[in-house]
Amino acid sequence: MKKLTAIGLSLVFGGVLLASAPLYAADATKPPLPLSSTPGQGFTPDGLKRIDAFFADQIAGNNMSGAVLAVTKNGKLTIYKPYGYLDKANNKPMTTDAIFNLASMTKVMAAVGGLTFYEEGKLPLNAPISNWLPQFKDMKVGQIDADGNLKLVPAKNQITIQDLMRHTNGLTYGGRGATPIHKLYPAGSAPAAMQYTSSEFIDKIASAPLLYEPGTVWDYGFGLDVLGIIEEKIAGKPLNAVLKERIWNKVGMPNTSFEIAEKDRARLAQPLPLDPLTGKPQKVDILTQKVKFDCGGSCAYSTAGDYIRFGQMLLNGGSLEGKRVLGPQTVAFMTSNHLNKDIKNNVGGTEPGRVGYGFGLGVAVRTDRGLSSINGNVGDFTWNGAYGTVFWADPKEQMVVVMMGVAPGEIRKVHREQLNAVIYGALEK
Repeated sequence: MKKLTAIGLSLVFGGVLLASAPLYAADATKPPLPLSSTPGQGFTPDGLKRIDAFFADQIAGNNMSGAVLAVTKNGKLTIYKPYGYLDKANNKPMTTDAIFNLASMTKVMAAVGGLTFYEEGKLPLNAPISNWLPQFKDMKVGQIDADGNLKLVPAKNQITIQDLMRHTNGLTYGGRGATPIHKLYPAGSAPAAMQYTSSEFIDKIASAPLLYEPGTVWDYGFGLDVLGIIEEKIAGKPLNAVLKERIWNKVGMPNTSFEIAEKDRARLAQPLPLDPLTGKPQKVDILTQKVKFDCGGSCAYSTAGDYIRFGQMLLNGGSLEGKRVLGPQTVAFMTSNHLNKDIKNNVGGTEPGRVGYGFGLGVAVRTDRGLSSINGNVGDFTWNGAYGTVFWADPKEQMVVVMMGVAPGEIRKVHREQLNAVIYGALEK
């Protein structure tokens, strides 16, 4: 790896780096996107200092081990910096080429992969998923009576591809509730992929009752995992190969995959040994355990540099550097609200600050500015990861923000609002 001093990196990427030790970044001389003509362009000098101070405070207070922040304005990379530690327990400083488990930021890529098939006429959004997975043809909806007993009734609607992408399918995460229905589902995407093969997983959730009638309620769950398996069936290859062919190779994302090569494991960012809010030991199981299928809901790995290119591709309307992934009208469709007045919108209950958001295809979409505790503009779109990764794009500001960190637990929700505040507070206009 090429060794760069903190001073050298600050000259390339703007601002002041917080780590006192020398930092290493294999691609530091070749940033993932063209640099802005002035470091930090579009942000005030004081605002940039506040961004640095935020990370310094969080790292010094043991609220996070470290992070990589990448921000584009008007298509140019204006902030690209490592903070803190890649592995604090072993005193390894953070690097710009650090690899992170994306958790649910995988979902956005799985949705884009699905939309490439949609554009080919192979994946109509209104098609029932039983066309590919007949196990889902005659689903039951669970109902809990006043005594807590579970009753099953036939579903009126079949689950559609659109239901998978917008989380209106009733296939809930078991870890999101304590009802008898939740107890019949795996806790989440990564735990399911570590326990089951894809066929075992489909049989498992298809045999469980739905939490809601399909198409009636937004509820977070396994939709994008099922979508990924359908993509595999259409393409006849694993989801890793599908997304590599249709997205990652076109966008230029060489560090993005469902499996980390042994030679790259030293770049894998690690969480703090203790949860900063509870003081209890914490770990991220997927960092050390293999999965049995490429789960589209959680299991991919990437770098800040790769994901900022992916986000910029979406903000550009589906293309980057002359290579197109989706048509601009498809991206506009994807990033529009798909929750009509007859669908109960529970997006605001997913995490703090999501009041005022609807949901598109794989991303939350802001419909109102003033209702949320998180700043932004109508039309911005976003999704984050359970282990501390953050992504949003704001078309009005022509801005994409990616923060890669490893902060599992409830502290990640605090970081999302804080990061949003310091980014928007630092904007020049």
